[in-house]
Amino acid sequence: MPRPLRFILPGQMVEVTIRTQQSRLLLRPSKELNAAILAVLGRALHLYDVTLCGFAVLSNHAHFLLVPADGQALARFMQFVDCNISKAVGRLHDWRGALWERRYRAISVVDEASQVARLRYILAQGCAEGLVMRPEDWPGLHCARALLGREVLCGTWLDRSGLYHARRDGRDVGIGAFQTRYAVNLAPLPCWAGISDAEYRTRCAGLVAEIEDEARRTNAAIGRVPMGARHVLAQHPHARPRSTNRSPAPLVHAATRRAREVFKAAYRRFVDAFRAAAERLRAGVRDVVFP
Repeated sequence: MPRPLRFILPGQMVEVTIRTQQSRLLLRPSKELNAAILAVLGRALHLYDVTLCGFAVLSNHAHFLLVPADGQALARFMQFVDCNISKAVGRLHDWRGALWERRYRAISVVDEASQVARLRYILAQGCAEGLVMRPEDWPGLHCARALLGREVLCGTWLDRSGLYHARRDGRDVGIGAFQTRYAVNLAPLPCWAGISDAEYRTRCAGLVAEIEDEARRTNAAIGRVPMGARHVLAQHPHARPRSTNRSPAPLVHAATRRAREVFKAAYRRFVDAFRAAAERLRAGVRDVVFP
C-alpha cells in the first residue's frame, strides 16, 4: 500500500512514530544512548521551528508529540533526528546499514480530546506493554519524569565534524570547545497552554495515575509480571522480539466523526491539487507550484 501524502497544516499537532529494522532492540536504553538521543533532540529543537510536547523511546520504536511550524519544519526536524540517532546507534551498538524500517509516520492530531489522548498514549509507553510497573520506571528516555517535575532534560551536543577538522589541521583543541549544552524543553499541549505549570503537572500526574491503575488491573487479569528495568537493560540490541504488535495507522487522530470528516475533506483537496501539479510538471510546465 502506498504511503499517504504528508499533509501537515501550519501549527497543527502531530504524533510521529518510527520503528527500527525488523523491530530489533537497537534503541535499547543505556546511559550512552540516552545521552546521545537527548543531545540530538536538544540540537534539533534549537535548529528547527518545532515544539516538543511529549516523547518516549522504547527499545525498538519511538513516539514524538510535536507541533511544527509547518510541514517543511517537521521534515527537516525529523531528518536531523533520524539521521543522527542512526549514527549514534551505529557507533554504540556496532550496527551497519539502515536503522529505521521505513520513513517516519506523522499523524495529525486535530482536536483537544485527541491531544490529551495521544499524550496519555505516549505516557503509557513501557508500562502498557508490561515492560515496567510505572512509566517512570522505564530506563530509557521518557517524558513522564519531566512532565511530573522530577527530571530536567538536557543534552550535550558534540560537533564531531568541527572536532575532526580541527584535529586534522593539527590544532591542539579539547573536546569541550566543540560541545554545546541544550535544554530539551517540553511545551504544554496546545489545549492546556493557558493553565499554570503546577496545574499542568497535576493533570499529567492524573494521566499517569490512570495508566498505572489500568496496568495493575491488566497485569492481574492476565497473570503478567512486568519484565522490569534490569531485564530490559540486559537484552542484546541486535535481538528481535518473538512478535510485534502492528495495527494500521489512521489518517488522523480525531475524537469526533465531524472533526475526522473535515480533515479528510481537506486532505482530499490537497491530494487533488498535488496530483494536478504533478501532471503539469510531467507535461513540461516549469513554473509548477506544489501545495
